[in-house]
Amino acid sequence: MSCFPCVSFSREGILDYDEELSLRSMEKIVDAKGKGSGKVEEEEGGRRRDPKKGNMARSFTFKELTAATQNFKDANMIGEGGFGNVYKGRLECGTVVAVKQLNLEGLQGHQEFVVEVLMLSLLHHPNLVNLIGYCTHAQQRLLVYEFMPRGSLENHLFDLEPDEAPLSWATRLKIAIGAAHGLEYLHCQANPPVIYRDLKSSNILLDRDFNVKLSDFGLAKLGPVGDNTHVSTRVMGTYGYCAPEYAMSGKLTLKSDIYSFGVVLLELITGRKAMDFSKKPGEQNLVVWSRPYLKDRKRFIEMVDPLLEGRYSAKSVQHAIVVTTMCLQEQANNRPSIADIVSALDYLQSSLKERSTSRQL
Repeated sequence: MSCFPCVSFSREGILDYDEELSLRSMEKIVDAKGKGSGKVEEEEGGRRRDPKKGNMARSFTFKELTAATQNFKDANMIGEGGFGNVYKGRLECGTVVAVKQLNLEGLQGHQEFVVEVLMLSLLHHPNLVNLIGYCTHAQQRLLVYEFMPRGSLENHLFDLEPDEAPLSWATRLKIAIGAAHGLEYLHCQANPPVIYRDLKSSNILLDRDFNVKLSDFGLAKLGPVGDNTHVSTRVMGTYGYCAPEYAMSGKLTLKSDIYSFGVVLLELITGRKAMDFSKKPGEQNLVVWSRPYLKDRKRFIEMVDPLLEGRYSAKSVQHAIVVTTMCLQEQANNRPSIADIVSALDYLQSSLKERSTSRQL
């Protein structure tokens, strides 16, 4: 038996009509037989197999995950959010994992659990986090992911310890490209396309070599298909990253993700948070603060994170700021596609490597 039936789609107060339709659409995709490369089949032992990749999502018992996290010990907690807490754990086989435990007091977390299991059962890409398994014991809802040793981009960009080195410009560009490739997969290769809806620095996870994996797909939505131009939904996401047209109207498009990506680029360039209430009024919202600089190319360099101490290619940074400006256009239709952004950033990275090689010669 699949564990999906344990997660009811009909609990009152959890989903509005539009959200329930979206979840039912994804459920149909999971259940569809032989349609597309994202087909997911069930095997014995509660495991679900992706025929294309051969990877499995295992059904864990609550006892197994309690043992893995040492009874969800506070010292093992590595993250927290509206859905609940995330703990570092070690499975009996020795594999180190990250375990996300749903906050039983919240309502939104149930919906996020359903969406995330469905999404990560269907979507597989080097720049998306891998779902190892899940648990649906009684009222408990837990997700088990591969462990990302460097944590999130947020950990390395803001509030650094005195002895912690800031990210180099080359590493920041590498992270931006990894996130862009993950988003490109969601927008261009998933069918139907997927709107991430929660792109932010805390959801960009890093391995030991600063390779990126996007995480937290609980707010993801299937994008518009056919003649539809947008998806109408409740406004969700994180303040400071949310596209203005989506925040005002609830009309969600792929270009909503592009705006969020622009905010992340701005964070990488400036070293400032999307929202920082420790700043004085007028500087708390990063996009608002950046506007005078983005409108004047002569002031571009004034935006750059002072922790870089001039150790960057001015030309590379200026081009990255141009891409950022395009992503943050007020009119959604004026923003570039993620494919164009990937091309631009890949070119910047190759140019940066060429200049570095020529200097060494």
